[in-house]
Amino acid sequence: METNQSTKVTVQAVIQAPVEKVWKYWTEPAHITKWNQPSEEWHAPRAENDLQAGGKFLTRLEAKDGSMGFDFAGVYDAVKQHEAISYTLEDGRKVDITFAAQGNETKVVEIFDAESTHPVEFQQAGWQAILDSFKKYTEES
Repeated sequence: METNQSTKVTVQAVIQAPVEKVWKYWTEPAHITKWNQPSEEWHAPRAENDLQAGGKFLTRLEAKDGSMGFDFAGVYDAVKQHEAISYTLEDGRKVDITFAAQGNETKVVEIFDAESTHPVEFQQAGWQAILDSFKKYTEES
């Protein structure tokens, strides 16, 4: 019997910044383009974000050498300021993000549906690398 249940993957980080700053840096396009890449070989030249239920987002990710690129895009299902964001990617996969204020730091947890093209470990490593990039950018800015 075949099921349509997808594998849920979790990545997380504790950011040394208050939740208000973490939320701002996570959601504003001017900041998204500064951190949304898995490695130094990639960048995000453009980001759009309509942060509300039913609103759309898009971040263009490209290899700096121009060899490849893709749009990371979807629609928000729910947004609870400074607490949680849920969205559906263009391919139908779901993502849930929580922001837990812990004094002067914030724990960010992302749970996403894995896609079937790449190994789960590869996907988890890529999403964790982007979250680590966010942590570094937010803590140093």
